[in-house]
Amino acid sequence: MNDICVFFGEGYEEIEALTVVDILRRAAIPVKMVSITEAMEVTGSHQITVKMDCLLSEVDFDRVEMIVLPGGMPGTKNLEACEALMDQVDAFVKADRPVSAICAAPSILGHRGHLQGRQACCFPGMEGHLEGAEVLKVPSVVSGNITTGRGMGAAISFALAVLERYQGKEAAAAMADKIVYQG
Repeated sequence: MNDICVFFGEGYEEIEALTVVDILRRAAIPVKMVSITEAMEVTGSHQITVKMDCLLSEVDFDRVEMIVLPGGMPGTKNLEACEALMDQVDAFVKADRPVSAICAAPSILGHRGHLQGRQACCFPGMEGHLEGAEVLKVPSVVSGNITTGRGMGAAISFALAVLERYQGKEAAAAMADKIVYQG
């Protein structure tokens, strides 16, 4: 299996980004933390600095299984301002390859027209940015190749939805049980 890549911009929401990384690594799914900056360390919205696995410029997107966009501010705005990443998001959606976004980050997909006719969720108050979507008030939702999550409190549900895509419902349920998640 190719790597799932979680993209980090300055001001990312720490729990949303790292929960996906943690759950997938526990399940032995290859995942990389990717800096969209030119630095190997990226600081989140709550001043937690994390060392990345690689830089955006080093990623071979032909070998990427899924793009994951964590929320947070200004992390979401920094992701959306990264043209190289947005080109890849567009290409993935067009090719029906998996893209996941949580909290404020689903707004990026809405702004780019990728949620037309899909179900999606996002951080409360940002629903107007999910242009063309049927907005649900649930922790996470899978709609075709796009998975969205509502916010920090839904990070485990979101990460388990990503896990389920690759290892199935039983594996996601087993992981939820293993980590004592009762969502």
